Amino acid sequence: GYLVDPQTSDTVKSVLNATASIRAIASVVHVEATSYDVLVDHSDVGTGWATETSTVAEGATPQIDRITIPLHELSALPKASQRLLDDSAFDIEGWLAGRIADKFARAEAASFVNGDGIDKPKGFLAHTAVDDAIWAWGNLGYVPTGVDGDVTAESIIDVVYALGAEYRANAAFVMNSKTAGLVRKLKDNDGRFLWSDGLAAGQPATLMGYPVLVAEDMPDASTDGHAIAFGDFAAGYTVAERPDLRVLRDPFSAKPHVLF
Repeated sequence: GYLVDPQTSDTVKSVLNATASIRAIASVVHVEATSYDVLVDHSDVGTGWATETSTVAEGATPQIDRITIPLHELSALPKASQRLLDDSAFDIEGWLAGRIADKFARAEAASFVNGDGIDKPKGFLAHTAVDDAIWAWGNLGYVPTGVDGDVTAESIIDVVYALGAEYRANAAFVMNSKTAGLVRKLKDNDGRFLWSDGLAAGQPATLMGYPVLVAEDMPDASTDGHAIAFGDFAAGYTVAERPDLRVLRDPFSAKPHVLF
C-alpha cells in the first residue's frame, strides 16, 4: 500500500468533519499507537476551608478509571474499471477521495451511535440505559416520555434538566430526521415553539437553545426506544484515529474491475 497525497487525505477528512455524525460534536484525538487511554475522574476530591494556622484535614482520594479505546481498521473498497483508469482525463485522485469519504462517513456515523465495539468503535447507545432516577456511573440515564412512539414538550424539558449543570453549557441534542419532525411541532405552555431554525447558513437548528445534530442512525421514537440523546459529547465521547490514510490497489479479486 501507499500513503495517499495530502490533498486527497485532506479532502476525505474535510468530508468526515462536515458529515452529520457524532464526530462533529465529540472529542477527536490523533494518535500513532494502536490504542488511546482516557483517564476519567468520576468522584469529588475532598476539600475544606482552613485558616493559616489550622490543621488541614486529609481529603478523599479521587477515583480514576482508565478507559482504553482500541483503534480499528476501516476500509472502503471502491472499484473502477481498468479502462476508466487508463483514461488520462479521469481524475482518479478526486474519484478516490469522494468514494472513500462517502463510505467512511456512513460507516463511522453508524458505529458512533450503535457500534458494538467488536472490530469497530463502540457507540454511545451500546451502553446500558437505566432510568435517570437510579443512574450510576457507567450507564446512560434516560427520561421516559410517557407516550408510546412520540415525544412531549415536558419530556424534552425534563431531559435537559436531568443533565448536570456543568455539562449543559456545551450540550447538544442528537436525533434522526423522523424524530426531528415530531419535535419541531412541540410548543411550550405559552404557545411558543421549542425548536428554532438556524439564522445563518450552516448554523444548526436549536432546541430550547441547544444545537441539534440530525444523525440518521439514531432510532425512531418507539416503546422502550431511545430516540433523542442530550449531553456534552465532547466530554463524554472520544474519537481516536490515526492521521494517515493508505491505499491498496487490487486488480485481481474483482476482474475486470480494480479495487482500492
